[in-house]
Amino acid sequence: MKKVMRKVGAMLLAASMTVSLAACGSSKDEQSSGKGSDEQITLTIWHQSVADTDPVKKIIEDSVEEYHELHPNITIEQDGVTGEQYKTKIKTAFAAGEAPDISYMFSGGSFVKPYIDASYLLPIDDYVSEETLNSVLPGMLDGCTFDDKLYTLPTVTFLANLYCNTEMFEKAGAKIPTTWEELLDAVDKLNAAGYTPMILGEKDRWPGMYMYDIISARTAGNAGLEEAFGDPSKFNSKPFIEAAEKLQELVNVGAFNKNMMSMSYDEMVEGFAAGQAAMLYQANWVHPSIQAEDSPTNGKVTCVAFPVIEGGAGSVTEFSGGSSDGYYINANTEHPKEAVEYLEYLSKKIGQVGYQQGAGLPCWDTTDVDTSGLTPLDTESAGLMETGTSYISWWDNILSSEDSETYKDLLAQLIGLQITPEEFCESMSKLSPSDFY
Repeated sequence: MKKVMRKVGAMLLAASMTVSLAACGSSKDEQSSGKGSDEQITLTIWHQSVADTDPVKKIIEDSVEEYHELHPNITIEQDGVTGEQYKTKIKTAFAAGEAPDISYMFSGGSFVKPYIDASYLLPIDDYVSEETLNSVLPGMLDGCTFDDKLYTLPTVTFLANLYCNTEMFEKAGAKIPTTWEELLDAVDKLNAAGYTPMILGEKDRWPGMYMYDIISARTAGNAGLEEAFGDPSKFNSKPFIEAAEKLQELVNVGAFNKNMMSMSYDEMVEGFAAGQAAMLYQANWVHPSIQAEDSPTNGKVTCVAFPVIEGGAGSVTEFSGGSSDGYYINANTEHPKEAVEYLEYLSKKIGQVGYQQGAGLPCWDTTDVDTSGLTPLDTESAGLMETGTSYISWWDNILSSEDSETYKDLLAQLIGLQITPEEFCESMSKLSPSDFY
């Protein structure tokens, strides 16, 4: 992975958090990581893998039992809630000095960076082994590094792909698109055959964000995106205006479902899996829905890189994605060495077994992992990642929380044809620079 895929996030001002370091547990002077191997140690980990359909849930449960067998003196206590409940729980716990030894953190500076800025999380450079570092795939530690310090290890990663229903394409006489012109031609032929070309659920706003993210990556290139994040005035320039024009072009030629503004993300994924549209642009976490045994799309979908745009600075090997959530160590844990050792064990296990079970794409060396059970979509998506030369994370991870909401609001207006491309880019140019870039 190239350096374009960096720390996978943007700086959110630490002042936005109403917590203080003084409230967080005991001081490191009181820590006792170097005690003998016979000492009985209990480590706590909080996560959000609670659904039975989430393969990571069982991986964590298995890791707790297996690790205790390998280290009889160490007991792991795990607890999980999901979604917004988890975000509230973890914030409250750190504020009260009651955070666990290990916490799941969402990727991106807009969530995890305030905790780092407040010194709540432990840099692990001095604890993690060279063997572990050498097992991580090239570039994947970039997403775990903030201010040149390593804070976590990768688990699995995700990549946004263009999913195409091959049956619909064949019946419509359309070609799987590799260029913008081919995409427009496919839209025309799919419409003529009575199919909805591309499904979009913009009620939740972020699926539309993914569309503009990748179109602008094709017009400006990922390097151009980096420049704009550091200097938002560059958003008000030809590549970004062109990207906004092309997004509205898709709307105007009837590429999307008519109810896109009222359709939720879940309805969008379920709709594509039910055969309601020929294309979907999303990340590989949609595979379980598309490949479910009872899904009308099972075995009928391929994934490809988003088409290139003639004259654009971007290439087919530049992707949206590459981000990986991870598990972070409480800076005030009484057992930093042991906590990091379990973090190494768990992260690698999720990375290898999770990939094997379709939980995401690999961040770790999978040479010795049996991948024969992977689905064709999993294999295709992993193959696309291998071709990647650069990655840009989801923009709502790069922008501050406030600017992320502004961006999604503007995009909803752009997609709804309520503002012009020029108005959109003028407003984007007024965002705050991302400290990340």
